[in-house]
Amino acid sequence: MISKWLFSGAVFLEAGSWASLTLGLPDLQMALLYASSHLLACLMLTGAIWLLLPARYRRPLPWSPLFIFSLAFFVPILGSVGVIAAIFPALYLPRKRERQLWRAIGIPDLPFRAKTQLHSPTFADSGLQDVLRHAPDPDQRLAALLATRRMPGREAVPILKLALGDPSDDVRLLAYSMLDKQESDINQHIETALGKLAKARPKAVGPLHATLARWYFELAYLGLAQGSVQAHVLGQAGEHAERGLAAGRGGELLLLAGRIALGRGDIAKAQVHLLEAERSGMAAEKVLPFRAEIAFETGLYRDIPLLLRKLPIEMQQRPPFASLLRSWT
Repeated sequence: MISKWLFSGAVFLEAGSWASLTLGLPDLQMALLYASSHLLACLMLTGAIWLLLPARYRRPLPWSPLFIFSLAFFVPILGSVGVIAAIFPALYLPRKRERQLWRAIGIPDLPFRAKTQLHSPTFADSGLQDVLRHAPDPDQRLAALLATRRMPGREAVPILKLALGDPSDDVRLLAYSMLDKQESDINQHIETALGKLAKARPKAVGPLHATLARWYFELAYLGLAQGSVQAHVLGQAGEHAERGLAAGRGGELLLLAGRIALGRGDIAKAQVHLLEAERSGMAAEKVLPFRAEIAFETGLYRDIPLLLRKLPIEMQQRPPFASLLRSWT
């Protein structure tokens, strides 16, 4: 209602200012009469229009009303008409909204358990790592951690270690507890095997040394031991592997001894154990990847594609061997 009265008064005063130009008064009196009437008309028009504007166009003050006033006042005669012609059609005849052709939906939550996969995933665990790095919601990052419970340990441990630097206390504590559980389980197996070894009969000594070698190597393989601790557990794994081999164990233990020696940087011993494993009847697809790694470490790069081509066709088509073959051939 106020805006209508202000607009009516502005029209009346603006018409009076135009009429003052036809009264035949002296120039000074005519100019003062026109300017005062035009000033009051512009002020009332500015107030009327500013009250009708949507809330987002009324700010910032005083620049929004000052802009409207400037357009109306500093353009003689046509200023007020131009402001009315420009603003009122926009206020009462807004542009029609186009039909929305898409529908916004929320981002779905991660499952608390990883879905069962029928084949090896092409992108491995990068999706969960991206969630931990970029998801703003701590619940999403917790769900990503819980999804690692169904993953192999070798893939889950890097994700859990990444979560140890999370800004949320809940995420860090959950990651620490999951890592601690894995390490505690392995240490429990080691303690059990050591207890049995102290009372074992001669026939059981070899299998127990092989078991201890596997569990010690598991600590290093999963990345649960780092630095000097990793060197220690690899040393323990190598010692038990050698004792197991001396007690007559072979086959898988030969392959494990080769992998342990490779992890310790003892290339010569690793090569001997892998060749013995192959001669003992070990499947070629289990030995050839580590022989290719030895060829890389010793600089025999020409042997790498030859060894990879000896793998079964189905292995050559699966990651990571598919990309390795493309790189080396």
